Amino acid sequence: QVQLVESGGGLVQAGGSLRLSCTASGRTFSTYPMGWFRQAPGKGREFVAAIYGSGDRPYYADAVKGRFTISRDNAKNTVYLQMNSLKPEDTAVYYCASMKRGTGYSANYYRLGAYDYWGQGTQVTVSS
Repeated sequence: QVQLVESGGGLVQAGGSLRLSCTASGRTFSTYPMGWFRQAPGKGREFVAAIYGSGDRPYYADAVKGRFTISRDNAKNTVYLQMNSLKPEDTAVYYCASMKRGTGYSANYYRLGAYDYWGQGTQVTVSS
C-alpha cells in the first residue's frame, strides 16, 4: 500500500504564497507520476498540476499557469506545489495523488481515475 502525507496548508492573504509538500511511502516513488488536485466547497475535485516520475514533463491547469510550480525530490520521496500570487478562488482542499501503475502519463495526467492513491488533503484558505 502507498501512503501520502501532506503538509503546508494554511491561511494567507490574496497575493501571498504557500508551499505544499507531500511525502510518499510504500512503493518506488521515482517511477510514478504524481498529481495535485483541489476541491472547493460545492464543486467537484479538479486537476491542478502533474509531474512525471523523473521530474520532467509538468502540466498545469489553465487557472494556475504562471502562478503555481510543481516539483519533486525523489531522494526525499516528496512532491511540492509552490503557490504564488494566490487568489480567493484558489481556496480549496488540496490533495496529492500517485498515478496507477502502467497508466500513460501524457494522455491521462488530468483524470481523477488515473490515480489510485490519495493524500488526506490540506486546507488552503486565501482571504481578500
